[in-house]
Amino acid sequence: QGLVRRGVTAKQLTLVGFAIGIAAAVLIALHLYQAALALILLSRLCDGLDGAVARITRPTDVGGFLDIALDFLFYAAIPLGFAFADPARNALAAATLLAAFAGTMSSFLAFAVLAAKRQMHSLDYPDKSFYFLGGLTEATETLACFAAMCLWPQHFALLAYGFAALCAITTLTRLWWGWRALS
Repeated sequence: QGLVRRGVTAKQLTLVGFAIGIAAAVLIALHLYQAALALILLSRLCDGLDGAVARITRPTDVGGFLDIALDFLFYAAIPLGFAFADPARNALAAATLLAAFAGTMSSFLAFAVLAAKRQMHSLDYPDKSFYFLGGLTEATETLACFAAMCLWPQHFALLAYGFAALCAITTLTRLWWGWRALS
């Protein structure tokens, strides 16, 4: 409410949060992992606040679109930053994680499109601007993984492969659930 009184919009928070997240990826590439972690946390704070501001004011389709699209770009930028930081040790693990993210993101968005077409509404997430299909690897788990990567960058590959496996489980469960819900 304080942000709304100051004239801060949800869209501004989304854009600022995204810019901060991209800056975190650049810091990772420069081996400034703890500074990057601070920016990741600030970025995700903005991401949480944009939805709160939107609910207080008026959620818009463009706001919902920017929120999810820029979130996904942020999620991709962090592993890419690690790949740039140490290509020999991290590039294959980062590519594996990015491929796993492609599965979670595409299954999420594909279901959201068809749920909207069928006018389905999520009872679990009624405040979202589209059908929000959950899974094992959501924003909180991804943030925890990114934090661990920044705290222990020497273990990026192990963390990336482990999280990619969890993302694969999320993708498979979404595919199964989507198949059943849309059949």
